[in-house]
Amino acid sequence: MEVYPIFLIDLVERRCVVIGGDREAERKVAGLLDRSAQVTVISPALTPQLHTWSHAGSITWVAREYAPGDLQEAFLVIATGREAEINRRIWQEAQAVKALLNVVDDPIQSHFIAGSVVRQGALTLAISTSGCAPALAVRLRQRFAQEFGPEYAAFLDLMRELRQPLTARYPDFQTRRERWYALVDSDILALLRQGQSDRARQRAMAILEGTLPESICLPQHNGDADLQH
Repeated sequence: MEVYPIFLIDLVERRCVVIGGDREAERKVAGLLDRSAQVTVISPALTPQLHTWSHAGSITWVAREYAPGDLQEAFLVIATGREAEINRRIWQEAQAVKALLNVVDDPIQSHFIAGSVVRQGALTLAISTSGCAPALAVRLRQRFAQEFGPEYAAFLDLMRELRQPLTARYPDFQTRRERWYALVDSDILALLRQGQSDRARQRAMAILEGTLPESICLPQHNGDADLQH
C-alpha cells in the first residue's frame, strides 16, 4: 500500500466525527481536541474520559450506534469499530459527503491512515509502515519519544521567537538560510538539554546578530527550501 504523508492544518471548528467510544476513540478524540476541532462522538457507551469531556461540553455525544446521515457536513471521520457491515456503510456515506475517513485497522475502506506520533511542543514526528507492520511503528515511536526530549519543544519555541527578527534582519534568502542552519547545527539543543536556557538564548542571539564564535561555521545547503516545516 502506497501512502502520501501529509499534516492537516486548521481543524479549528471543523466538524470531526468519531464513531466509537472505546480507548482508541478516546485517543483519537484527544488528538482532535488538542487541535481545537469540533468533535462529535457517536457511540452507545463511552470511556470515563470521554464521559468527562462530554459533561464538560468539550465534545458532542450522540448516545447510539451510527446511522445514515450522521456524517453530514463532516470534514474528517474516524471509526474505531470492527463490524465490517457498519464500516462499509460509514465508508459509503463518507464517499458521498466527501469527508476524509479513517477506519482503524481497515486501510482499504479509509482515505488516510494515522501514523504513530511523537510530539514535543511544535515538533511532530509521524511514523508509518504503510500498513506492513504497525507494531514496528509503535516501537519506533517509543524509541523516538526517548531520543527527542523536551529540549526540542524549548528549541522550537525559541526559533518561533527568532523567525520574524531573522527575516527582517536578513531579507536575502541565501544569507537567511545560512543563519537557520547555523542555529540548527549549533550546540543550542545540547545547552537546552543540560538546562542552560540562558546560554542557549545567548548563543541564538549571537548567531542572529552575526557575532558567531569561531567554533561555529555557517554550512552550505544547496537546494533546500526556506524551512517552512
